[in-house]
Amino acid sequence: MRYLNVHVVNERLDVHRMNTVAMRREDLMLDATESERPEDARILLDLLNSVERDGGQSQRRLASELGIALGLVNAYLRRCVKKGLVKVTDAPTRRYIYYLTPQGFAEKSRLTVEYLSVSFGFFRRAKAECGAVFGTAAERGFSRVAFAGISDLAEIAMICSLDTGVKVTAIVDGRSPLSHFAGVPVAAGFEAIVGGCDAIIITDLQRAVELTSEAHALFGPERVLTPKLVLPPPRVINGTKS
Repeated sequence: MRYLNVHVVNERLDVHRMNTVAMRREDLMLDATESERPEDARILLDLLNSVERDGGQSQRRLASELGIALGLVNAYLRRCVKKGLVKVTDAPTRRYIYYLTPQGFAEKSRLTVEYLSVSFGFFRRAKAECGAVFGTAAERGFSRVAFAGISDLAEIAMICSLDTGVKVTAIVDGRSPLSHFAGVPVAAGFEAIVGGCDAIIITDLQRAVELTSEAHALFGPERVLTPKLVLPPPRVINGTKS
């Protein structure tokens, strides 16, 4: 995504113009991709929560809190104003202040319910699949396993491991700066854990195929366990799945 080059952050805003601003090119881009961006609703929910807590904080601070680019915060705020979710008023000492409208509170509630529903659905499915994977590990006599990938799935799998006789000895994630995750050491690659575990459980939600291939090469396919949740959907060719 091409972020905006915004110059209005430190300037005094025309409040009336901000509250009635027309849709710009960047707003069109956000709206057009809203249904295609699963993270969009989460960012919007976080933004509305932040505005409710402290509508007078700067856009720079909002960007830092949300972990997104400053220009993107400006684009989201403009879109919220345009949709009637947020209004902005003068604040003498802080230049301007945002606050949620009744429509904004309603949208925040809707997004919260939607987010919790998706989260609980993911947790239930992940817990069931991790339980099945640990069951397979126990059946094959694997008492020590390592995870491949730090993710929400890895956290759930770590919780599930407590109910089994299988010990998690390490997590492989070359992209993480962490030295430990949930009390378990983090390794940069599979080579570092050879001999330290009996099997690998794939927990990376984005690079499952790549990591599975790497793990197969070092440990063999029979020692690599993959929850169905991380597998790519089957391709359909002429009505047949492959």
